[in-house]
Amino acid sequence: MSHTLMDVLEEHLDEAAFLWLQWERSLVAPTFVLNEVAGLEERLLAHVDGLLLGGASATEKLLIPALEAHEDVERVTAAAYTLLGSENPSGAEAVRTALESAPPEALPAFQRALELKGYEALPSWLSTLLKQDEPLKLALALEVLAFHGVDPGPALPDLLRHEEPQVAAAALRAAARLRAPLERQVLQAGLTSPVSALRDSAITAGLQKGHRAAWTACQAAVDSRAPGLRLPSLVLALSGDAREVERLKRLLEEPRHRPDALWALGFSGQPVAAELCLQWMEDDAVSHLAAEAFCAITGLSLEGRLATPHVEEEPPPPLEEEALDVDLTPKPEDDLPRPVAAEVLAWWKESRKNFELDRRYLHGRPFGTEALLESLMTAPMRRRHALALDLALRSRGDLRVPTRAFTPYQRKALEAVRTTAPSALSRSFTEGLHSS
Repeated sequence: MSHTLMDVLEEHLDEAAFLWLQWERSLVAPTFVLNEVAGLEERLLAHVDGLLLGGASATEKLLIPALEAHEDVERVTAAAYTLLGSENPSGAEAVRTALESAPPEALPAFQRALELKGYEALPSWLSTLLKQDEPLKLALALEVLAFHGVDPGPALPDLLRHEEPQVAAAALRAAARLRAPLERQVLQAGLTSPVSALRDSAITAGLQKGHRAAWTACQAAVDSRAPGLRLPSLVLALSGDAREVERLKRLLEEPRHRPDALWALGFSGQPVAAELCLQWMEDDAVSHLAAEAFCAITGLSLEGRLATPHVEEEPPPPLEEEALDVDLTPKPEDDLPRPVAAEVLAWWKESRKNFELDRRYLHGRPFGTEALLESLMTAPMRRRHALALDLALRSRGDLRVPTRAFTPYQRKALEAVRTTAPSALSRSFTEGLHSS
């Protein structure tokens, strides 16, 4: 291979890694919508196609060595994804070999590459990972199978009882995608776990199977002020039950839970929740979150005189030695606009009459199947994951939109939902829960 061609392929891999990072960030961004993500995705996949054109030489000299660049997660993901799509069987085998020896910090890169490949393109060796003892790789295999909605097979019952919470949580996510019932003992063990990730998996799996115990556990978690309440708070809000707003109101009283409570309130759709958000629009710590939630309910667009002018922040001063563990990684919510509280309040005083106290709203529209599907098409990417959860809970797991997949898969799922969505989607998922 000539130096010139290798330089071109190196550039393709560099650009693919860079765009992979941008694409992953766009999936949780408040400033991106589905069409914009699709454009970024096209650029990313064009570089993947360029790498595939390099053939066996690119595989051996560039892509396989890139699998060992564990400190550069996106580079590993781009290389693994490209190799999995190669016509040469050695590509998938190279991914398997690299995965088997990869350190924990590199495993998410391999997981994403396997998730984003269409199921029909997944390597046959994936299921063999379920037979090993390494918990992190067990969890990886389960997560990939759950992402694709594939039954892990006869190993699942034992994996649901695995002593490692990460494995049991992944097994619950896989079980939630299957028609088979969930054993009551398995569910209860998850619901009562002190590990919030396992508890959350049990809550979502249990609700999709129609278990009232999952709903009760969700309420109990919020009432007890347990750590990690983002998912339980959100689920309470998604129920559309105005009484649950009172629970979330009490959660607002604690600074550590306030961001999660405001996030949840925006999905409750209740006018009373919008008014709760108004009360926090002058608090510098959460004003942007309060405004986001308020707009999600009312449909207000926070721009012009309603938003404070964006000011480029000065770079932070050097950290003192004792503060070196502070996480300065940008967060998606950092890009949310800040409200001018007085202007938003004035708008609400004029518009309040257009909202009925006992109705749920989604971006200013009465909540219903059409409003939910429209929001899944047009809402900021950051909010679509919660809306997809709402859809899955209401349909008892029958209707899903993979909001972390490539956009063609998302659009295909949305179209399927649009043509099959039952009227039951307009009812709360708490209706019809059973005690067994």
